[in-house]
Amino acid sequence: MESELTVIKLKPIEATPESFKEFGQVIEASPDGEEFGPTDAQLDLSKGIPRFYIMNLQNRPLKFSTITHHASVTQCLGSIGGHIWYLGIAKPSLVDSEEVKNEKGKIAVQSRCGHFYVPPAIDDVHVFRIAGPKFIKLNRGTWHAGPLFKADAMDFYNLELSNTNVSSCALKPFSL
Repeated sequence: MESELTVIKLKPIEATPESFKEFGQVIEASPDGEEFGPTDAQLDLSKGIPRFYIMNLQNRPLKFSTITHHASVTQCLGSIGGHIWYLGIAKPSLVDSEEVKNEKGKIAVQSRCGHFYVPPAIDDVHVFRIAGPKFIKLNRGTWHAGPLFKADAMDFYNLELSNTNVSSCALKPFSL
């Protein structure tokens, strides 16, 4: 029996430091020489070799059916040129192996990488609009889909671990 997909339309939320704080940080320009503080990206790259690169993405329309998270690292993403882009987001849902039983009636799952998580519910997914000269820092374990954009192609800078794409945990297709 073939499963039916349901299309859910989400209204984008403008990514601001306040609106995005449950998922990570929105980092905006600061004056040169300003000392490190809470408005700077609070990174965790301690579990591997950092990788900072420019990724060229093509044909990423404003829709998604998969969502992923990175259990071992924070991740930073920003468009080169400050173009408008979107990101599907849900709160981190990593759990300790002792907490695997139930969290609000949801069953924890063990990833192929060994960590445990509770899959996000569709009601927990939001879409953020990111515009201008800023980038986002995703907290460790934050679920995300994208970057998504209207242009045919866009370049993004990406800071993650060198093995992030190998060890990420994706739900494909994302269950609605």
